Amino acid sequence: MKHQELFLKAIRSKISKSNSLIEEIATILEISYDASHRRISQKSKFSIEETIKLANHFNISLDTLFSEKEKVIVEKTIEIETLKDMLHYFRTSAQQIEILTKNPQTKLFYSAKDIPLFYFMDGTILSKFKAFVWLNLLNTNQKKVSFENFVIEESFTEYMQILKKSYESTIVNEVWNDTTINSSLQQILYFYEAGLLNFKNANALCKDLKRILNVIQDKCNNDGNFSLYYNELILLNNNMLIETEEKLTMFVPYTLLGYFITDNKNSCENVHRFFKQQILNSVPLGQSGIKEQNLFFNRAIRKIDYYLEKINSQVDLLF
Repeated sequence: MKHQELFLKAIRSKISKSNSLIEEIATILEISYDASHRRISQKSKFSIEETIKLANHFNISLDTLFSEKEKVIVEKTIEIETLKDMLHYFRTSAQQIEILTKNPQTKLFYSAKDIPLFYFMDGTILSKFKAFVWLNLLNTNQKKVSFENFVIEESFTEYMQILKKSYESTIVNEVWNDTTINSSLQQILYFYEAGLLNFKNANALCKDLKRILNVIQDKCNNDGNFSLYYNELILLNNNMLIETEEKLTMFVPYTLLGYFITDNKNSCENVHRFFKQQILNSVPLGQSGIKEQNLFFNRAIRKIDYYLEKINSQVDLLF
């Protein structure tokens, strides 16, 4: 089947059988009835601009139509090297997630290798610390200032609140394991030992991590749109999948905050099935009873306490 014929077939599947395909295309492209007829009869070809316009209007994935199954066309988030880049990253991410999650029936799946960034949108000390960590790790040329001297723009709060609101209005399925909190704890310890984070704030950050765990446990028990699953069988990877009525959209990490984004049908459906399989092999902490739930959260709290002891013991050695 030729490319234009394949494209027209995809468009036909998107419109009512009672509607005229010629009239639909003429209206969208703002061309005459005859010009539309020539394109549909394939006597003339769609231009690149016309193809993109039609694909956007009918929500047709061109990579799904025309690429080999082994190849996937992806969008990617911007590269972050400066505070300005990070602001742009969160602005575009907030806009994109807000559009995808505007329907209350939208579902979000998250394979939480690390604590999902949505939990760092509260404007707390941990929110500031995560921005500090991201910028230090993504830009090796970043001037090494201490956390206490690190200043974050107020406009970050606006975009963080959009992300948080979008997340909280969505049906969320998170898969965690016992290592999900590890990177946050190790970051606190690393910057404390590097002399870029003082003792008081290191302790405050660990306590804020406990607060987040309490928030998550409360959501397990009281939020009908939130499900947390404990999986001890596989390594998690921070993949995120958003399921709407129209399509699936996948976010695949390639750096600390960098994601490849695609709505390639075959790939997204495969990941969707994989998420469902992970969930089947996991313990649903909101439904498993208080014993299983407390075992999971108590292990995480003990791990935080262990890091607190390491930080406090280093102070004791100085005296």
